[in-house]
Amino acid sequence: MLISIPEVLSKGEVQQIREHLDKADWQAGSQTAGSIARHVKQNQQLDDNQEPAISLGNHIVRALSQHPIFISAALPDKIYPPKFNRYSENETYGAHVDAALMQIPNTQQSMRTDLSATLFLAEPDEYDGGELTIETQYGPQTVKLAAGDMVLYPSTSLHQVAPVKRGARVASFFWIQSLIRDSQQREMLFDLDQSIQKLTSELGQTHSEVVNLSGVYHNLLRQWATPA
Repeated sequence: MLISIPEVLSKGEVQQIREHLDKADWQAGSQTAGSIARHVKQNQQLDDNQEPAISLGNHIVRALSQHPIFISAALPDKIYPPKFNRYSENETYGAHVDAALMQIPNTQQSMRTDLSATLFLAEPDEYDGGELTIETQYGPQTVKLAAGDMVLYPSTSLHQVAPVKRGARVASFFWIQSLIRDSQQREMLFDLDQSIQKLTSELGQTHSEVVNLSGVYHNLLRQWATPA
């Protein structure tokens, strides 16, 4: 399931974040790549253990915790601290799959990567190229969203970032371990929750059908959830 989530950050928040990022000390992204990925990874990243990456990442996590579509789609158990990258002209990231397990920085905790997320921090007209292409069961899907919008997709997906031809593509990226490990179950819960929200707005939260469907949702969640 590939989901575009609008307005994770407001335009004002994006502008403030960009003011920090545009002055930041960027490093070669290949320094953080694995043995296979470093051969196809040509971009720039911030040091995760230094400012402004830490405070900006915390801001994004707080915004996500208040975004109903993200909560509904991801049902997050753990979120890897957001990282930041930039692709300037001719930079790219070839086809790859994200690591299945990651250690959360500065902790003894590991997490399973169920979902990958890219939060766009540059407007589409700021750069040419730089599209994120994700392989799905329906074929490749190309994503290039407005600044402040985010795409959420299975971490099992083969994906790549096309070469940037003009300007700079700036984004935050991170991973989520979901309470619902099975992607099909997670998708069904999301669809059911969205239907409940629509019915609630039309019929009211005390309507018998809304109450019944909410019960079904929570009983399925109770049955399928596998917290660490």
